[in-house]
Amino acid sequence: MTARVVLLGTGTGLPDPDRAYTHLVWDGPGGPFLVDVGGESYRRMLAAGIDPQRLTGVLLTHSHCDHINGLPALLFSLRLGGRTEPLPIYSLPATIELTAAFLAAAGLEDCATPVIWQPVTPGEPLQLRDGLVITTAITAHSRPCLALRFAAPNVPAVCYSSDTEPCPAVVDLATGAQILIHEATTAEPFAGHTTPRQAGAVAAAAGVRRLILVHFSPRWTMPVDQALAEIAVGGFHGDAAVGVDLQELTLLPER
Repeated sequence: MTARVVLLGTGTGLPDPDRAYTHLVWDGPGGPFLVDVGGESYRRMLAAGIDPQRLTGVLLTHSHCDHINGLPALLFSLRLGGRTEPLPIYSLPATIELTAAFLAAAGLEDCATPVIWQPVTPGEPLQLRDGLVITTAITAHSRPCLALRFAAPNVPAVCYSSDTEPCPAVVDLATGAQILIHEATTAEPFAGHTTPRQAGAVAAAAGVRRLILVHFSPRWTMPVDQALAEIAVGGFHGDAAVGVDLQELTLLPER
């Protein structure tokens, strides 16, 4: 069985013309399942051939605005599209508290699909439908933040670092995964974020086959060619790329 992850956005907190805020969707067993909510997640899922009305859940990695700002619009659009079934939203308790207040301030009232808040305990796997398992770990960021790993029967695992500086928790979570989607926001080491060279070192330590950089800007981080060279300097010599918006990452069975 194959599955895919679609990068709905790949930019930093300061978007580029062709890069929206970083967020993605798992399209495989137990899905579609959204990770973070950029400003136009509903439209971007449609562009990827995914029916947003079928969403089985959302996981919010943390409460910075570029990761939650699109949630009111998503819930509004889902309701306009006819969804009355509550949408499970998973996150850390601190993220839920802030995001719930943000939603209340939006004043959507009856014009939004209802939400079921699901607090996450890092390290305790979320056992979801069709055998989908999401495992989480706390990253090294300026707010409490979750990295996550998707695994499903007969499908190779994929790991997403979310926002973080290099940390052992992400290496451990990514070990054995086929693909690591890792942030690469800065050109030089910076608290709470990662450089392309550091992302290469994380991928090498985890032994993944593919590394895809997100939360990246050719303008604010560095040119793409330079980023790919920096990944190699970091020690990763597998399949590496800088992600682009609406890119599909297919998870193929290992041979």
